Amino acid sequence: MKIKTRLIISFCIITFFPILLASMVIYGFGRIQYRLIEANYGVKIPEVEHLLLQLLLATLVILIVTGFLLLLWFYRSLIIPIRQLQMAANNIKEGNLDVAIVPVNDDDEMGELAKSFEEMRLRLRDNAQEKLESEKESRALISNIAHDLKTPITAVKGYAEGIMDGVANTPEKVDKYVRTIYNKANEMDTLINELTLYSKIDTNRIPYNFAKINVANYFNDCIEEVGLDLEAKGIELSYYNYVDPEVIIIADPEQLRRVINNIVNNSVKYMNKKHGFIRIRVKDVGDFIQVEMEDNGKGIAQQDLPYIFDRFFRTDESRNSATGGSGIGLSIVKKIIEDHGGKIWATSREDVGTIMYFVIRKYEEVY
Repeated sequence: MKIKTRLIISFCIITFFPILLASMVIYGFGRIQYRLIEANYGVKIPEVEHLLLQLLLATLVILIVTGFLLLLWFYRSLIIPIRQLQMAANNIKEGNLDVAIVPVNDDDEMGELAKSFEEMRLRLRDNAQEKLESEKESRALISNIAHDLKTPITAVKGYAEGIMDGVANTPEKVDKYVRTIYNKANEMDTLINELTLYSKIDTNRIPYNFAKINVANYFNDCIEEVGLDLEAKGIELSYYNYVDPEVIIIADPEQLRRVINNIVNNSVKYMNKKHGFIRIRVKDVGDFIQVEMEDNGKGIAQQDLPYIFDRFFRTDESRNSATGGSGIGLSIVKKIIEDHGGKIWATSREDVGTIMYFVIRKYEEVY
């Protein structure tokens, strides 16, 4: 039985039964008084009986109207909010999370229930949007990596077939083909590593192994490693260390090296000058060391600069073989630096170059 039906039945029981009982009592008492007057004075007073009936009728009307108004008030304060919640629940069931519940301004239990239900709807909507966005990003990542794997895979197959078919008929050609296959395999390995790291970032499960690192020694080793690759690509590398030789930081050596390599690779990827250069400067800025990595590449448009650390953001949408990539390199860099308690930002001018900055807090012994 619906609440509305129960309310009507309750109204009838609560209102009409007392009315009928009271009417019978009042009318019976009035009739007794009327008979006494008639017996004592020997006269009939029709007006008294008429007045008694009018009084009884007026009492009935007042009780009925009062009961109806109470029923209406109870209906509006209970049934209407319940229907609104029912409509909202149906919308949620159908997957429509954008329809807001009509606000209930009462501070009673129904008002609190409606507010809680609305908060639940908003939370479900936000979770659904986050899930859709995550699925969209995952599809974009898979699409990007699938696209960018095609180029090195095609090259590997082509050069391997060249070796098998005897096209590489000299030791020099064989060596060239093997080196190309090796380089393309490294490209694929980098893409797969980014995919693996992205899955760990998405679940906040990056494996960090923090240790005390001497800044001067660490960056000397990094620059030596990076310099060999840049030299092979004809890009000049300059390194300036302005930090005291004894300065120590707490960092994960492998992940910090990933930061440096990702930034350098990004600079190489968008290098458009015949004589390209990359300059790396390490400075002491109080409680932090600041690393500046400058290049003279194509630069970044000012409207794109605020978004370069967002996942899957690409300033070059052409996706040619020169500028391919998963689109998550700089977002990985930002995540790693922030997990080290640092900060990263960039400045850039189109066709002039870009400077990447990041800071990491220095380690100090506590006595």
